[in-house]
Amino acid sequence: MRITGLGHAGMFIETAGGSILCDPVVKSSFYGSWFVFPDNRALDWERFTDADFLYISHRHRDHFDPWLLQNHVRKDIEVLLPDYPTDDLEQDLRKLGFDNITYTRAGEVIERGPLRMMITPLRAPSDGPIGDSSLSVDDGTASILNQNDSHPLDLEKLLDFGKPEAYFTQFSGAIWWPMVYDLPHEAKVNFAHLKREAQHKRAMFYIERVDAPHVYPMAGPPMFLRDELFRYNGLGEHDDSIFTDQAQFLARMKQEAPQYIGHVFIPGTAVTIEGGEQTVEQTLYTEAEIERMFSDKWGYLEEQRATRQEEIRAEEASRAEVMPPAEMLAALKEWWEPLLRRARTIRNGVGGNVRFRIGDLDMVVDFPKAKVREYAGEECLYWYTIPADLVSTNIAEHEIDWSNSIFLSMQFEVGRSGKFNEFLTTFLKCLSRDRIEYVENWYAEQTDVTEEVQLDDWVIQRRCPHLRADLSKTGKIEDGVLTCSLHDWKWDLASGRCLTSQGHPISASRADASVTVS
Repeated sequence: MRITGLGHAGMFIETAGGSILCDPVVKSSFYGSWFVFPDNRALDWERFTDADFLYISHRHRDHFDPWLLQNHVRKDIEVLLPDYPTDDLEQDLRKLGFDNITYTRAGEVIERGPLRMMITPLRAPSDGPIGDSSLSVDDGTASILNQNDSHPLDLEKLLDFGKPEAYFTQFSGAIWWPMVYDLPHEAKVNFAHLKREAQHKRAMFYIERVDAPHVYPMAGPPMFLRDELFRYNGLGEHDDSIFTDQAQFLARMKQEAPQYIGHVFIPGTAVTIEGGEQTVEQTLYTEAEIERMFSDKWGYLEEQRATRQEEIRAEEASRAEVMPPAEMLAALKEWWEPLLRRARTIRNGVGGNVRFRIGDLDMVVDFPKAKVREYAGEECLYWYTIPADLVSTNIAEHEIDWSNSIFLSMQFEVGRSGKFNEFLTTFLKCLSRDRIEYVENWYAEQTDVTEEVQLDDWVIQRRCPHLRADLSKTGKIEDGVLTCSLHDWKWDLASGRCLTSQGHPISASRADASVTVS
């Protein structure tokens, strides 16, 4: 088996039963904000797109590049579609001309001659754009796990497929917190450090449990080449960003878990697995060029910025014409209010007003009353400032996931009063009837607290209130605070209160007491 890195989360897997093209991306993502690091344009894309199977792990634009798929991938390729609750990814692919679609089932093995493949989807509101997935591959000569951005809850079931010899997984952030938030610089530095630590702990949690001998960190970090975002590359010019790079992660992993062999996996990295042995070679960049990318990263980024401005200008020119404020307000009101009326759990979870300043439009979304109207001085829980051309484009394209467009672009500002509110973020990524109905039903199912487990001196509900992880495996208690290691969410067990987000209480009691808090 041979695996070639295509940049970010992209890879080309050559097996005894055919080749698999995974998450190929070459164009910038999220309104021209994210570029693949390092630059992957010089790869032989004609060769790598001539594959037998196409696997797109999820709909995030740094994994799904419509331009590349439309212009370089043959339309009769067999598409392996993850088993998601809504058909958004399928419809995206069909619009590009892909109709040879295999509907995979969660955790079921697909066989093509000697090739065995399994896609393990996640379906919670917080999993990517309502869905994320991993790919397991075994052709009789080697076995690998491409976990990608996914954070599977049931690793035992995933690893029943077979113990991977090579493990490919996300290690760096893909979020806008805390960079775009209205916070003092010192607070941003502190929150960025905490976020990087949480990301690192999560990556190490999976590395140790998958226990593959060779680890290939991938799916991050991006390059920010827009002038206003350039300072957020890596850890940030002022230590207020979250994007750990491959060299930084591998150095720390070597210190903390020397039993695993870590490898740089970038565009052109070719991994050959044969007879239990793995060899790694770099086919696009020399070792000296790779060393310089990391040791003189700002210099490399400056060179990239200087050569990519035309792409940025072209993306800006492709945006929709800015709508007049009254017309924009009417369009958002017509679009959002019917969804708000269906979103009872989300409305209650947000529990207040959210302000949007969009160019000359100043509006408020009243979640309790399910209304969109002009701002009139109300007290608000959150307040966004968003360029009008981005919102106009989202309206024109009816973009149902604003996290997969505006928010990951980081071309906006936001402030909040109090803790992170997952319900608000969920609403803004579920701007369709199908998505709203799905997440409302999903939240309703999370109320089951009948199964319990004892951790230290506490009896708690077994399933995490956030994403239903098994807390007997992911939970840790320290000074009365429970932490779920998958996403670093925390609860005060004495009160049952979630310390990370609004809502999401936990059922907990002392092991020697009969009183339960929730």
